[in-house]
Amino acid sequence: MNTLVIVLISAVCLLCGYMVYGRWLAKTWGIDPKAKTPAYTHEDGQDYVPTNGWIVFSHQFSSIAGAGPVTGAIQAAAFGWVPVLLWILVGGVFFGAVTDFGALYASVKNEGKSMGLLIEKYIGKTGKRLFLIFCWLFTLIVIAAFADMVAGTFNAYTVKDGVTELAAAAQTNGAAGSISIAFIVFAMVFGVLQKKFNLEGKGEFFVGLACTVASLAIGMAFPLIGGKDAWTGFTFAYIFFASVLPMWLLKQPRDYMTTFMFAGMILGAVVGIVVAHPNMNLPMYTGFTNEKLGNMFPILFVTVACGAVSGFHSLVSSGTSSKTVENEKDMLKVGYGAMVLESLLAVLALCVAGAAAAADGTAAVGTPFQIFSSGVAGLLEMFGLPIYVAQCFMTMCVSALALTSLDAVARIGRMSFQELFSVDDMENAEGWRKFLCNKYVSTIITLAFGYILTRVGYSNIWPLFGSANQLLSALVLITLCVFLKVTGRQNKTLIVPCVIMLCVTFTALVQRTLALVNAFSAGTAVFMVEGLQLIVAILLMVPVSYTHLTLPTKA
Repeated sequence: MNTLVIVLISAVCLLCGYMVYGRWLAKTWGIDPKAKTPAYTHEDGQDYVPTNGWIVFSHQFSSIAGAGPVTGAIQAAAFGWVPVLLWILVGGVFFGAVTDFGALYASVKNEGKSMGLLIEKYIGKTGKRLFLIFCWLFTLIVIAAFADMVAGTFNAYTVKDGVTELAAAAQTNGAAGSISIAFIVFAMVFGVLQKKFNLEGKGEFFVGLACTVASLAIGMAFPLIGGKDAWTGFTFAYIFFASVLPMWLLKQPRDYMTTFMFAGMILGAVVGIVVAHPNMNLPMYTGFTNEKLGNMFPILFVTVACGAVSGFHSLVSSGTSSKTVENEKDMLKVGYGAMVLESLLAVLALCVAGAAAAADGTAAVGTPFQIFSSGVAGLLEMFGLPIYVAQCFMTMCVSALALTSLDAVARIGRMSFQELFSVDDMENAEGWRKFLCNKYVSTIITLAFGYILTRVGYSNIWPLFGSANQLLSALVLITLCVFLKVTGRQNKTLIVPCVIMLCVTFTALVQRTLALVNAFSAGTAVFMVEGLQLIVAILLMVPVSYTHLTLPTKA
């Protein structure tokens, strides 16, 4: 089948979902454009900052469009491109976008409270503590994995036969690292200009675009050749400042600039597919069971997360975006709109992988990121873009997909840690609480544990990330159902997604637990790998079990 047809059908479905279902939800739940949002009522110049709707949209999209929509869609294509496409479209419109919008809506209607504090209000304090512990540990895994991914992307060296030498892509990787540094500098300049001159509309657009182009040009002209350890240090230093500095100074302007780059990547892929209209070479359907991945249910729904539904998104919606929305009417495009755009990105990744596959259906060789990056770079070269420029641009885009999620999750991890130890009356709280809730202390502790995980091997528990992420979405859906019911709003449309995600999560965790038990029985298990996975898998079932058991008395 022609990939152009797939993209066009998908774009129409996602747009209709936004225009019809998204607007219906907003109308049903109730949007008040005249209400003062938490960004105004709690304005502090740090986290609560009234911000233009499109800037918040850029922050939301850049933060949630991490590695997931690319890697998940391409990996799950082992089941065939049709089931992947159907889950992206159905999941994006009826699961993911609803969860993201719902989390943002509930937070804005509750003074910008994060999901953990919403659980405390509508389910109970024990539920809050369990959720925040789970949330904080979840952020540590993401910090470790994404920091390692970013540093690996910028790394200019490789080891061959025990000897360290410059990699073939050293120049391109070094340029991507330089671009990232330039992005940080220009983002802060952009943020200051926005604040001082109150830039908006065309002025904001052209200044942001100019800063983006300047960062790309300078980075390509002056590549920095460094090893993985050096880039790991840079990455953690950056996310420390992104976690503690005011949103308007670094995080928001950088996300806005990154959106230009993502837009160029998506536009380049779409135009390339329109012009070349390559065929989808991957098979439509390969069967319910895959030798490497397992059964389609639940693996498909766990693997394709960010492109369809992801619990992490709700942490962004309630953790940062809800504190910057200046008008309730912006919530639909920020919460629902950013998610359906990410679903389109997942569709494009699937189509690029399909075009890169051999005519007999054999998938292209390489990691999902390598397949996607080289595929889009090839499409950009069709328009006369120099190979070096196209490769640098796509390498930077790939790293930015991880980096923009990384700085968001680091800030959310810091907030989760603070909320875990905070009390209502912090002025009269014990000294140790005040110390742990200090934003610098909580950030250092969070990043320190994340850094340790990069060194001791986060990969030992990474296989459970997909289940943990979807467990998070199930917890959020449960909380939203309770919130809507308690506040007299319609919650029936969330019940089916909630039940399905609970089934997906528990099936995946039970299957993994049984597989680990069998490995121990057969004597093939290693404690630091299968042992840790078994412990984590069992612990993951605790918060959702508690939340489910408390629903009858709370709802």
